[in-house]
Amino acid sequence: SKALPTYQQRLQEDVAVLVQLLDRFGIAVPAQSFKDSFDPGAVMGLAAKLLTSLSGVLTNAFFIFLTATFILLEAGSFPVKLRSLLADPDVSMGQFDKLAENLKRYVAMKTVISLLTGVAVTIWLMILGVDYPILWGLLAFLFNYVPNIGSIIAAIPAIMLAFVQGGGSLALATLIGYAVINIVTGNVIEPKIMGRGLGLSSLVVFLSLVFWGWVLGPVGMLLSVPLTIVVKIALESYDQTHWIAVLMGPESEIDQPPPPH
Repeated sequence: SKALPTYQQRLQEDVAVLVQLLDRFGIAVPAQSFKDSFDPGAVMGLAAKLLTSLSGVLTNAFFIFLTATFILLEAGSFPVKLRSLLADPDVSMGQFDKLAENLKRYVAMKTVISLLTGVAVTIWLMILGVDYPILWGLLAFLFNYVPNIGSIIAAIPAIMLAFVQGGGSLALATLIGYAVINIVTGNVIEPKIMGRGLGLSSLVVFLSLVFWGWVLGPVGMLLSVPLTIVVKIALESYDQTHWIAVLMGPESEIDQPPPPH
């Protein structure tokens, strides 16, 4: 909050530069009219509210992550407890063992990838001199659990701060850094680490994000993939619904028929 007056002054300077730039291209914009429609004070007030609410979001996300971690740590003891309750444990426990193993594998791999993303973002923002690099790195780590759009959401506040702090050049450098980091982790490292561990097609991952986000809100977005893995394994357990599980999986899981001789 102590830096907000400085940010407001820089934003006012950026607005003045923007007005001059538009004037060079023959776009006449009255400076006072532009300032009235784009009030830096109102923008910084909104930014202050967003930063205040961000702490609550990070706290909730941390507790969700912590709860999921403890559940997965306890998952190893669930089979022992359930075997004592089931009449035919050998038949009934097969799917549960598969479920627990897939969930633990997914969370472990995703945590490694998210940690790499968060560390890379922190280092890049430190090099650029953007304020609060550790905060933005932590945000990148947490939101990387949200498929497809999580990294985009995490990048927006850092890019906005970079623009206010250092103008368009710093914002562009921040944007390029986020893009390179997420392309490398998402398109190069993640496919190699994940391999076949996820067991879901890209379309199903995206649709699960939309569905669970609609049902459970932000918590559902964070847990969309683990919840969908649970549903897929449950569908695999019954002959009547096995075809749905096949449609949810990637093409690599389909048994290809032998080529004709």
